[in-house]
Amino acid sequence: MPGGRLTQQERQQIAVGLADGLAYAEIARRLERPTSTITREVMRNGGPAGYRADLAHRATERRARQRRQAAPRGAEAPAQPDGRDPEAVREFEETLTTVFMASGTPKMMARVMACLYATDSGSLTASELAGRLQVSPASVSKSITFLEEQGLVRRERAEGRRERYIVDDDIWYQSLVASAQALVQVKEAMRQGVTVLGPGTPAAARLEGGARFIDFVSENLLRAAEQARDVLHTSAEAASDGAAEPSPAGR
Repeated sequence: MPGGRLTQQERQQIAVGLADGLAYAEIARRLERPTSTITREVMRNGGPAGYRADLAHRATERRARQRRQAAPRGAEAPAQPDGRDPEAVREFEETLTTVFMASGTPKMMARVMACLYATDSGSLTASELAGRLQVSPASVSKSITFLEEQGLVRRERAEGRRERYIVDDDIWYQSLVASAQALVQVKEAMRQGVTVLGPGTPAAARLEGGARFIDFVSENLLRAAEQARDVLHTSAEAASDGAAEPSPAGR
């Protein structure tokens, strides 16, 4: 499988694949590249509709020059815990950012989420996030507000007046619950539309069908989230108990 950065020829093949309506996975298979590489390349260079091979290639070269100029001579990337490769961690954060963006999360918010997920503690302060991402505290604050509304991060009071922003094992559950609640609001609005437009009319029938679909999906989504939460918590507790209890051979 090829390694290293994408070549200009590969970028041209990506552009052709997009024009032909191919999925990222299929383009990646033809280039013998990871799907995440293709996804990141497209999303950071205009998206599926705006991707241009020559512009993407020049933009990549420009970003590489900017990184070299920004790093002082002889400076090394910050040390990572457990002997992790700093460059590999940075690439992972870019990949995760791109995946979040592909699911509909705005770029700055996606960067904040990826940064939080790449820390062992799963929590950072606003100043720590601003420093790691090289952005203003205002950008961090705006991103956190958006992510908190989506149930994707939570706040916790730290020492003094500072707050820590956290992603933990319960975040995805809370996010799914928030999504299900939003769907319920859509369903109720549709049912109101049925009354306004008159039962039996084509528009009302369409709205009622949508409401029934959403009702079914949101109910099953909540049930699945509860079941998954119970299973994961039980597994985590069992693993913790097993680690704490000495084996018979060690007694």
